[in-house]
Amino acid sequence: MLERLCIHHFRGFEDLEVDRLRRINLVAGRNDAGKSTLLEAIFLLGSAGNPQLAANTHVTRFRGVEVTGRESMAETFWKPLFFALDTDGAISISGRHSAIGDLDLKIGLDTHVTTEVPRSKAAGALTKARVGERLLSFAYTDPKAGTLTGHARETAETVAFDRTDDEYTAFVAAMLESGRGDIEEDAVNLARLRRRKHGGLLLEALQVVDSRLQSIEDNAASGAPMIWADIGLPELLPLPVMGNGLTHVARLVLGATEVQNGVLLVDEIENGLHYSVLPDVWRAVNKAAERYNVQVFATTHSYECVQAAHTALGPDGFRLHRLEAVGGRIRCVTYGEDAIEGVVRHNLEFR
Repeated sequence: MLERLCIHHFRGFEDLEVDRLRRINLVAGRNDAGKSTLLEAIFLLGSAGNPQLAANTHVTRFRGVEVTGRESMAETFWKPLFFALDTDGAISISGRHSAIGDLDLKIGLDTHVTTEVPRSKAAGALTKARVGERLLSFAYTDPKAGTLTGHARETAETVAFDRTDDEYTAFVAAMLESGRGDIEEDAVNLARLRRRKHGGLLLEALQVVDSRLQSIEDNAASGAPMIWADIGLPELLPLPVMGNGLTHVARLVLGATEVQNGVLLVDEIENGLHYSVLPDVWRAVNKAAERYNVQVFATTHSYECVQAAHTALGPDGFRLHRLEAVGGRIRCVTYGEDAIEGVVRHNLEFR
């Protein structure tokens, strides 16, 4: 698991340090404090500098957007990755992992020059040079992999990706964004869970939200894979029609089972859930995280969410990290066991 994280020159973070990380980590803070950015930094670090993340929506924050022009991706997607849009400085994301050791990722944006020389020196053959292509470069180091380098290069027609090792990842990381997901992928994940005879883990978690639930199954009767639920009616119901809360809990648990020995990143974990079920949801998430050795980072705006984590896990069962602006810079305040007790007992402001 990650024990410490340092972020430099990435989006709104000039310099940020987060330490005393636990298996379950709740991240609070006002809008634009950088909660989502923190999740994105962990997502990038886990990939060990895979340049294909230069086009990943969890990193670029653009969905369904088509851009045109030679430098469109660099200007629209890549430049905003850098603090204050300053591409002269490199992004640095580093940390300490309990099983790997020290991890370090550097990302830079440069102008790339390509020179083409013909194989034949026939009369009239000219050397061609293309100037102005943008290159997002990645350099990653850890004790296990050594140093890996790669880049994403934008040409007039394509984006090309190169890396010294396409297979290596420091740790598997999955990002769950509020209100987003794939119902077919949910069904496939449930099928894999049931194959391992752990399907009861999900059923128990969903019954916390809807006690009518008797069983669940992955079924393609509608023409595509989907999770179906038995609530005692003559026919099964598709899980998505039973509400966002059930679907959200299903994705939390299934997400944890799909990143064994890795990290689950959840934006606004309480969305769609009534405060009364939050303690049981935390118990279900923690149970899945422990069984599959998963570390969880979740953002929240909700006092009830922190109170529920305290009720379900105890003050030593999670860490609360608050991002706040001090003197124009974002810093992280980590609450230990006693501080979490104080926040909950006295209803102190932490959001």
